[in-house]
Amino acid sequence: MTLGITVGKFYPFHLGHDYLIQSAKTQVNHLVVLVGYKPNETISGAIRANWIRQMHPDVEVIEVLDDLPEAPEPWALKALELLEGRQPDFAFTSELYGEPWAKAMGAIPITIDLDRQQFPISGTQLREDLARYWLMLTPPAKAYFAQRICVLGVESSGTTTLAQALAEYYQTVWVPEYGRNYWEGRQYISQSEQWQSHEFLHIAQTQILMEDALALQANQRIICDTDPLATHIWHRRYLGFYNLELETIAQHRNYALYLLTEPDFEFVQDGTRESEHLRLEMHQWFREQLTKLGKFWISVGGSPQKRLADAIAIINTLPNFPILKLEQ
Repeated sequence: MTLGITVGKFYPFHLGHDYLIQSAKTQVNHLVVLVGYKPNETISGAIRANWIRQMHPDVEVIEVLDDLPEAPEPWALKALELLEGRQPDFAFTSELYGEPWAKAMGAIPITIDLDRQQFPISGTQLREDLARYWLMLTPPAKAYFAQRICVLGVESSGTTTLAQALAEYYQTVWVPEYGRNYWEGRQYISQSEQWQSHEFLHIAQTQILMEDALALQANQRIICDTDPLATHIWHRRYLGFYNLELETIAQHRNYALYLLTEPDFEFVQDGTRESEHLRLEMHQWFREQLTKLGKFWISVGGSPQKRLADAIAIINTLPNFPILKLEQ
């Protein structure tokens, strides 16, 4: 059994880091990845470690408090301590410190893509301009940084039309409404009007899973056609009351902006819609719940072209990404 080790900040986790890990683990039986972090950095060490675990579930990832001098010897001693008696055979890096660090542990140094020919990127470049180097991020990092925009509203108010148009404009992913498919799947059962709370919880949780899966492919933004807050409101429509668990889920979902579509055109029946008589009342429920839960939202109405233009105008004013502070 051969043991390999590598170390880095992975701040943020980019394709060069991924290439290093992928190359290293093909050369050993077991690979340990140390993720160095400082307490006041914008993104915690735990989040960065989980990015690596998501893409490489077959490696051992250890978070390390970075309170050591920037020198190979202290980091070698720390690495050996964390390995708890295991002796690394190889130490993999893409940095000049790799050779002295490896030798201080009694390991063989292996340098991978030192000149950044495979992936010409660094953590410093990404911290300075995430938008410019977006394509160099790994999928989990893209999902973390992508700005989430939620379009929601009552039946026949243009939510899907706007969501798709925004995704096309920004050349990114959009997340369809799972609840619609679930409703269509159960529409022919006897007493299809009778719902239970667990069904709405399932819809909300599955909607989140769909969103998080598509977020891995995001191009700086994710456009969501509904969210758990809408499911919360549909629970009231069918069961007559709000569900506290759904409200809690909705409250903890973070979107940069909610776009509430106005029901300002004639109701269009597509063969599945059934709440025309509650359309205006439910629209008010959306307004009340968005305000109650402290969401940042605006209404969009008028023609599809006007809605799209108004949405783009406000989205373009939103701050794209957090400032990635690197504690010294």
